[in-house]
Amino acid sequence: MTAHTADSQPITDPHHSRRWIILALTLIAQFMVTLDATIVTVALPSIQTDLGFANQLDLQWVINAYVLFFGGFLLLGGRAGDLFGRQRLFLTGLVLFTGASLVNGIADDPTTLVIGRGVQGFGAALVSPAVLSIIIVTFQSTAERVKALGFFTAVTASGSAAGMLFGGLLTDYASWRWIFLVNIPIGLVGIVGAIRTIPNSKAMTGNVRHMDLPGAISVTGGLTVLVTAIVNAQTWGWGSARFIWMTVAAAALLTAFVVIELRTSHPLVRMGLFAKRTISVGNAMMLTFSGGLFVMMFFPTLYLAENMGYSPIEIGLAYLPWPVAMMIAGSVGQRLIGKAGPRLLLTVGLIFVAVGLLTFVRLPAYGSYAADVLPGMFLTAVGAGLVFTPAFMVATTGVAPEESGLASGIINTSQQLGAALGLAVTSSLAAGYTAHLLAGTGARDLTAAMQSSALVEGFQRGFTVAAAIVLASALIAAFGLRKADFAQNSAGADGDVQDAEQPLPAAPAV
Repeated sequence: MTAHTADSQPITDPHHSRRWIILALTLIAQFMVTLDATIVTVALPSIQTDLGFANQLDLQWVINAYVLFFGGFLLLGGRAGDLFGRQRLFLTGLVLFTGASLVNGIADDPTTLVIGRGVQGFGAALVSPAVLSIIIVTFQSTAERVKALGFFTAVTASGSAAGMLFGGLLTDYASWRWIFLVNIPIGLVGIVGAIRTIPNSKAMTGNVRHMDLPGAISVTGGLTVLVTAIVNAQTWGWGSARFIWMTVAAAALLTAFVVIELRTSHPLVRMGLFAKRTISVGNAMMLTFSGGLFVMMFFPTLYLAENMGYSPIEIGLAYLPWPVAMMIAGSVGQRLIGKAGPRLLLTVGLIFVAVGLLTFVRLPAYGSYAADVLPGMFLTAVGAGLVFTPAFMVATTGVAPEESGLASGIINTSQQLGAALGLAVTSSLAAGYTAHLLAGTGARDLTAAMQSSALVEGFQRGFTVAAAIVLASALIAAFGLRKADFAQNSAGADGDVQDAEQPLPAAPAV
């Protein structure tokens, strides 16, 4: 007996009988990739001290290098798996991710670490879509596929929470280097297991292989140049020739990306998709939402370490309520979608996030975790939990089945790239304002209290801008969506639709 999928090579009995082993291997890799998105957060202050990062602007590249390359090559990774084989893509991604983890673990300067983080992000961009594709083509029956995807969702959700805790434990009791080195044995198990058990299934496209590599390079290059310009703007000057030329170069690369996508026969992103309101509104909303929310992975960490003197394990425990509250709110939100509708749920959730960010605007130089950090953490987590599911639903509504994977990939890309741009803007503005406050103070006159106060005022400026960005996202949701956008899909949640190969979105990075 041979099982088939709609667009894949047949899965034969020998492979089918090992399907739960295959699931375990892919979920181990998914857990590692998801864990790495948050495990580094807690270690940032230790990394800054040990490797000599000059300031928080340079330090944010430890996060942004990963996010930029992950988001920039995510769609290419999904396409590569269909064309060259999912096992091959999975192995390539794991090898890159594991090798980069080793480099990061032994890095002795900021440049090496940032480059290694970029390679890790590229590896994650290959692993993440391969994991979901392998699960979908391995499990043929509706019941088993739903069960397998349930495990996938649980692992991706728990990975973020575990990253906070493990990051603190490893950094406190070993070294920040072990947040990367711990990936090596996990990656090796995944590589060996994949070679022995996972078939190299691929889409049935004959001998024609089309890879939009120019599109992937132009969009990732354009965004990297833009982020670099924003990060350095307060040093160069927002009106400086260097900033202007970097911005022009970024615009040229991003324009080239659009031209490439419009002209190539097999684009990375079919631009015609954005003619549909739910696609364009959903991605604009996700871009701005992620751009504001992602400061929660950066500013609170520095505040807890530098102003409140928290150790890495204390930071990890302090962050733990955030992913937990997000998961609980997400579960509640899934139950409310049918009653409240996506637009109302999105608007309310985004307002929660904005209010949560605004609570940090009154952050004192030496505050209390319970009074000054936890309320904003809780509100942003609840709001984000309410937003993620309907946001992904909106961005894939009304899409033809054969393009559902593309739509899902685009919204994930918007999430990652929005996070990178938002963190670049807010950290640059925060650091610039702190520098401005300290500019008239001589080195001899500068006290620890003055430095802490200026640092927090910079954070406050960053949180204010982040809240404004999220409020813009709420306006996009409230006025950009219509009830009619979802009416056509209300009857489509039965039978064949549930069994269709429509990939779930990858786990959010935050």
